[in-house]
Amino acid sequence: MEKSMVLLADDEAHITCVVAEKLRDAGFNVAIARDGEEALELARRLLPALVITDLQMPRMSGLELAIRLAGEAGTAGTPVIMLTARGYILDQSMAGRTNIRAVIGKPFSAREVVRRATELIGGAAGGAAQRPEAA
Repeated sequence: MEKSMVLLADDEAHITCVVAEKLRDAGFNVAIARDGEEALELARRLLPALVITDLQMPRMSGLELAIRLAGEAGTAGTPVIMLTARGYILDQSMAGRTNIRAVIGKPFSAREVVRRATELIGGAAGGAAQRPEAA
């Protein structure tokens, strides 16, 4: 079975390193973007099963990324996990315009991110069959 692709977007290299390693250890394929615009380009090309993004990034915020992903045919059903400074509360009107399924506050446990990723896309071996629009 094909491994699920996870797109990880964060401008802090130490975060992407640790989280990507844990996701790969759990059996996911991982692509990394350093900002929101790069993440959008990769998402359009790779059509990941899940996007994990930081809220505050250069060139495009994680929230703007989530809104753009929800508005495009190829990524409209892609779930998003938002990583953000502790205490951030997602406005419900924004939640309705995105596919943000979880908000995880920093500092966070990489294990928690992997657990939530697995919950959202049904495990690393899920492949395209686990995408929400295929269910």
